[in-house]
This record gives sequence, C-alpha cells and structure tokens, in this order.
Amino acid sequence: MSVRNLSRFFKPDSVALVGASARPGSVGSTVLANLVSGGFEGPVWPVNPKYRKLLGMEVFSDVSRLPRAPALAVVCTPAITVPRIIGQLGARGCRAVVVLSAGLEAPGPDGTSLRQAMLDAARPWLLRVLGPNCVGLLVPGIGLNASFAPAAALPGRLAFVAQSGALVTAVLDWARERRIGFSSFISLGDGTDVDLGDLLDYLAGDPGTDAILVYAETIRQARKFMSAARGAARAKPTVIVKAGRAPEAARAAFSHTGALAGADLVVDAALRRAGMLRVHTTAELFDATAMLAHRLRPGTGRLAILTNGGGPGVMATDALADAHGTLARLGEATLARLDEGLPANWPRANPVDIVGDAPAARYRHALEVLLAAPDADAVLLIHAPTAIVPAAEVARVLLPLLRTAAKPVLCCWLGGASVAEARRLCLDAGLPVFDTPEEAVRALMQLVDYGRNQALLMQAPAAGRLAPPDRAGARAQVARLLAAGCAAVGEAGAKQILTCYGIPSVVTEVVPDEVEALAAATRIGYPVALKIVSPDLPHKSDVGGVVLDIGDAAALSAALAQIRERVQALRPEARLFGFTVQAMARRPHALELIVGLSVDPVFGPVVLFGQGGVAVEANADQAVGLPPLNRVLARDMVSRTRVARLLAGFRDTPPADLDAVCDVLVRVGQMAADLPELCELDINPLLADSAGVLALDARMRLALSTDTGAGADPLARLAILPYPDALERQVDTGLGVLTLRPIRPEDAPAHQAFFRALTPQDVHFRMFGSARELSDAQLARFTQIDYAREMAFILTRPTADGRETLGVVRVVTDPDNVAGEFAIVVRSDLQGKGLGTLLMAALVDYCRARGLREITGVALAENLGMQALARHHGFTIQPDGDGAVGLRCVLDPERAAR
Repeated sequence: MSVRNLSRFFKPDSVALVGASARPGSVGSTVLANLVSGGFEGPVWPVNPKYRKLLGMEVFSDVSRLPRAPALAVVCTPAITVPRIIGQLGARGCRAVVVLSAGLEAPGPDGTSLRQAMLDAARPWLLRVLGPNCVGLLVPGIGLNASFAPAAALPGRLAFVAQSGALVTAVLDWARERRIGFSSFISLGDGTDVDLGDLLDYLAGDPGTDAILVYAETIRQARKFMSAARGAARAKPTVIVKAGRAPEAARAAFSHTGALAGADLVVDAALRRAGMLRVHTTAELFDATAMLAHRLRPGTGRLAILTNGGGPGVMATDALADAHGTLARLGEATLARLDEGLPANWPRANPVDIVGDAPAARYRHALEVLLAAPDADAVLLIHAPTAIVPAAEVARVLLPLLRTAAKPVLCCWLGGASVAEARRLCLDAGLPVFDTPEEAVRALMQLVDYGRNQALLMQAPAAGRLAPPDRAGARAQVARLLAAGCAAVGEAGAKQILTCYGIPSVVTEVVPDEVEALAAATRIGYPVALKIVSPDLPHKSDVGGVVLDIGDAAALSAALAQIRERVQALRPEARLFGFTVQAMARRPHALELIVGLSVDPVFGPVVLFGQGGVAVEANADQAVGLPPLNRVLARDMVSRTRVARLLAGFRDTPPADLDAVCDVLVRVGQMAADLPELCELDINPLLADSAGVLALDARMRLALSTDTGAGADPLARLAILPYPDALERQVDTGLGVLTLRPIRPEDAPAHQAFFRALTPQDVHFRMFGSARELSDAQLARFTQIDYAREMAFILTRPTADGRETLGVVRVVTDPDNVAGEFAIVVRSDLQGKGLGTLLMAALVDYCRARGLREITGVALAENLGMQALARHHGFTIQPDGDGAVGLRCVLDPERAAR
C-alpha cells in the first residue's frame, strides 16, 4: 500500500491489547506479559470483556471504552472477530494495528474472506495492518515488545523483517547470546496490508536503523519491491534470505531460455540489481547479522590471516580459495615490519603464523602491523588454545586494537571452555566472533559480495548510446504476425525483428520445397545451411533437422530428402512447413553463445546470457538480468558465466568483441520494453569473436492476447521502468535549440562537469553546504534514478566532444505518489536567461500528469532568486526555521483538502 501511518508502529505513545488474557500459555497472556515487562513507558490498555483486572491493570470491556485512541493496537482474538474489531479501532482513531490472529483466509458471513473484510474495515480510516498470522513487533529502543516471542530483543541499530515467525524467535535467541541489538524486529506474517516493500521504504529513512535484514518467502508487486529495495540498499546495507530456492519441476518450454531462466536465478538477479546482499541459509544470515552489527566494510576483500598454528591457517586459506576469495600478498615493507617482532623461523608469508608459543605481545605486534598494512583489507585472527598463554590474556591485550581497528577483524577463538572467556570478552566489546575459520571466511565473503553489488549500483556506463532501434518496423512486424494468429515465430520472422534492433544475423530465406531451396541457395551462394521449419519441432537438432556446410546443389537435394525421412521416422505427426536456407558462416574461432528473453511470473521479462549450442541445457552456464540493461550491467551478466573466460581469449584465439556481445543484451532488453507481446526469445547460437557477433538461429513466441490494448500500459510487466524517451523534446531558447530530457546514467561525466561549473554560492544554495566535487555515490544517486519514483530533467546542448549539461530540475515522490520534493539548479554563468523557468514548467507539467497532489521544497532564506522562480510557478513561501523557507505548490486542491 504505502508508508502512510507506518510510524505509528515504531513510535507509539500508547498500546491497546485486544484479546488480553490470564490463561497461561495463551497468546493474549504472553503478549500482555511482554508488553508489561519490556519497559514501554506509555500506557498499556488490556481489552477483554471477561476480565476487570489483569496484572494489576484495569481491563476495558470494549475498544470504545478506552481512555483515548491508542497509537498502536495488538489484536489476538479469534479470526471471525477481527474485521469488526478493526472497524471499531479505526472509528476510535487508531491508525496502526498488529493482527496476530491466524485463519483469516476463511470466508466470513457474507461469503468474502475474513482477510478482505479486515481490509475493507481498515480502508476508510487509512488504518494500517501488520499481519495477520504474525508473531508481532518489537522496538527495543522504546521498550516495546508487542509480540508473543519468548525472548526480548536488545536495543541496537539493525532492523529485522521476517515472513517466518519461527525464524523471528530463532534470531532473537541467537542475537541475545551474542549481544547483538536491534532497532526493530518485525514479523510480517501474511503481509496482507503492510508488506515487505512498505517496510523497506520506511526503514530506509529511519534514522535509528543502520542496516536491514530480511527473511522473505514470497515477493509480490515486483516494481514496488524493486523500487523499495533499491532505495533501501542505496541508503544502508540490506541483507536478504529468499527462501524457496529449490528448482521447480521441469516444464516444457518453447525456448531454451524459458527452460533455463529458473525462478531462483531471476530472484538472484533482482536482488543483485537492487544492490542487496542475498544469503542462502540461516547460518549465513547469522553471519551477516554479526558483521553488519559491527558496521564492517571491507575493500576488495584481500584477507590477511593471523594464526598461532599452521593447521588453522591452512584451513582458513582453503576456505578462502573455495569461496573464490583473495589471500592478501604481503609486500616486503609489511614483512620487514613483522620481522621486527616475530621469531626468525616464522614463514614470512600469509597466513602469518606466529608459532604456537606466541605470547600476547607477539599477537599485538603482528596485529598492529597487519592493521596498518596497505596490502590487506581485512584480518582473520585465529587463536588455538595452548598451555603457555591463556586465551583470555591474549584477548585482553588485543581488545584496544580490536575496538579501534579501521578495517574488519574477524576473531576466531578455536576450542571450547579454554577460550570461552576470550569469546565473552570480544562479544562484550561488540566484536564479531566465529567458532571456526570457515565461518569467518564465509562472513567476510558476504561483505565482499555486498561490496560488489554496491559498486555495481555506483558504476556509470560510458558516454554514448546505441543508435535508436527501428521500433516502428518491429512493432509493425509483430502486428502482422499476431493478425495472422502466429504465436510461434520461426527463424526468418525472428531475424527480421532482430534486424530492426541492429542485431546482425546471417542471411536466411524460407522456402516451401526443393525447387525454391535450390534457387535460394543459388542466390545466397554455396556453402549453405539447411534447417527444417515446423511449429511442432522447436529444437530442430533433436530430429536431425539441421544440415550444415552443404557445398552444391546435389548435396542440397540429398539433404532435403534425408531430413524428410528422419522427421517421418521420428515425428510422423509433425507438420512440415518448409525449410530455411542460409549462408554458411565461416568463423573458426567464434564461440557459440545464447541470448534470450523470457517472462517471470513475478519479475516480468528477464534477459538470459550463457554458453550456447545444442547442449545449452546440459552446459547450465547462464546468467540472467532484469531489463533495462546498459553495458555496465550487461558486462556484469557476462562475467557471471564460465564462458566469460573463453570470451577473454585463450591460446591462439583472440578476445571476442565484448562490447558487441553486451550490445546484444542491451538490445534484447529494449525489445522487452518495446514489444509487450514478446514472451520468449532465443538467439542460439549467437557467434562471437574478435570481429563481432552474428546470430545464426533465432525464434520467438508472442502472446496472442495481452493486457496491452488501448489505454493499457505496455510497460506494466517490467519490474524496473526504462528510460522514458517519450519525454525528450527540443526547445528553442535564447541560447539556441536545446534538448530537454530526463537524466540517464550515461550523463554522469557531464553532470560532474556541470557541478564543477557552479559557483560556491550556488553549491551552497543547492546543497546547503560546500563541496567542489560530487562523490561517486552522489553522482550515481543523481544520475541513476528510479523513473518509477523520481524524475530529473536536464537541459543539454552539443559540444565539440559530446554534450554539456546546462541545468537540472528533479523531483522525488513519496511511495504513495501524493507529494514530491523538488530541487533545481542552473549553471552559474547561464542564470537569468530563462532556463530555470523552462525547467520548472517542465517539472510542474510532469508532476501534474503523474497525479501528484503537491510539490514541496526547501530553500535558504537568502536564496531570493529561487523564491522568485517558485512564486512565478504558483508556489507559496513560508518560513521553515534555521534560515530556510518552505516552498509548496498545490496541484490537486481536492486531494490536498483531504
């Protein structure tokens, strides 16, 4: 739904418990005890007509008899009563309710489900419902334990959201033992109203939360989830366990892509695209919790291992190699510093084995050196117990270093009782502690993976774009195919559409018989390839329906006869519509790839890349990505396959043209946005070598009936909105004809140059501070925007080496699409020439068309030019305190009144 009224869950000043009970072991009794014992300072009001007093507190017989509207209510009554109670709470003025009750999928008296009746009762009041069928909610910082969990949470700065009640209680128990605290602990339950996207939106802006942990079993509303996830991951580290990874039963698919792009691969691609870290097991989630609780952020993950025994060091090294991690190479300067405090017989290598008799001082010296070493991004400290130096003594000596370390230090105290005190000392100091070297390495690699995903979010593609495709031509061909009732598009028709998108393909002709086949081969020129055309045989090679390298007419005639015989013997029921004759491509060093598209039921269209050929399913070498794509994202897809190493060149084979491969992926992503009827696509094989790419075979499947009729949104199925090129236009100004258009990631270099051209005063007016350069993170944030929730229009003009940015106006809307906050800046040397008026007019028109109720902003009181521009466009100006003024423009007075 939205983030409206979500703050009532996390900052209530009063709580009502409807269904409070004295019955031991009941939910009502447990929740009441948790509310009372948690330390919540506001009033707790039990509601149940059966009691007058519970735990010494007055019990109210009905919601209407409460002293005032509760900020938060918890409901644990039978399912049949929930809709009525929700209506009563809404009428009383409550706007946030946790429904613990289960069974709301049952029908109510009027035949609709109790779940729907609950939503209907909440809707008139904008009352938000967490649950039903959940464990509840904990906000340790205010002592709120509105749950029936068996243990409370310690206060901290991690938020945990789970769709599994059992996992909530397990993580609570585990975290208390390790002194890990939480800003909030949320059991989502069925997520009927407040869903995962809502909570990600809220927690992303919560100043009390530094990182977010999620356990999800189902993801719905992909675009909403992706927008929320991308926003959360940009704001703070976000880790997710997505359960249900087991492959679905094999299904018949029109294309290889349809069979290969499994649901879990798609989820993985979506979470990576969002910049989140995905972990796969409860143990990995616990590891991630430990690391995030201590705000550890490695660089490239080069690990130095410090140990007092060779065996544990070898175990850690093996675990690092298995995880494809990087063992730090210690330079001579680092080794020389280590020599100063280590025995002469130490190995002078990483792992740094300081020998079993190492006293605490030797540990301290080695750790000091490794923390200062530029060769390492993180340190794994391993201690095996000895009879010479107690582990606790080593821990006490190292604690001052560990508390102030500027890089991650992962502590592994091997053993049991003899290292228990050392473990406790580190846990009490808030340090991550692991039982084995393998666990520590796994946790480190989680941080490295997270860092890579975040880096991908921050990378800007190179300037320059592909030439626009012939969208009109492609759509016309699709329309003709659909008018003819053709859902399965064969090779020739598919290649015609590929040609519209600039994807090179081999010359191909479709022929009905031998006479036409011989004529086509003469036109094309021998040698040729011959393939069967049949809607019943999607994989032609399975029936011997492909013959290659046919050198003359006699060989072609023989091949035609042989294909007919094989099809008749193997698939006599198959319909034979003719043959394709195509030029024989001779590219001896080319690799066979597959590029395809299929539609996931949750995330919509996905693009697939991998090793191609007839054994594509057996190779199982593929990666998927969500469109739209650019070269940066496409290269990341390619890098996640084994065939990527072959594309880089080997032996006498030069590297393939990787840009050409990536451009095909980008183009297929464009097809997903432009052709809503396209359900599946295979380009297999796509030949790739140093000369570029060439599609040898292709096939498509179209949906004969879609939801993209008149008035429908052709982009509705996309989880991420593509660049809205329809908003581009040329404007005639006193500076000549300029381009007014949405910003895109490729604008990053020009945007940095634009920022550098601003005067210090203009930077101060825009940023409310001083800066001469945008950081990589700021630049990515300004140029890689989510078109579903924000817009930035820029004015550009051509220069000798590209285009320059002259001004920018942006608006970020709230998740409810009610209000948007704007900002605007024009290059300092071009102010006073009408560019600001042009940009503001474009923004107001866009926001009105989008259906926003109002636009707001903040300006410094001394920024009189901004205030004059705002007044000109219908904004009102109000003092906002601290030397600032608030700007507000109402676009929809009726909605504003509500």
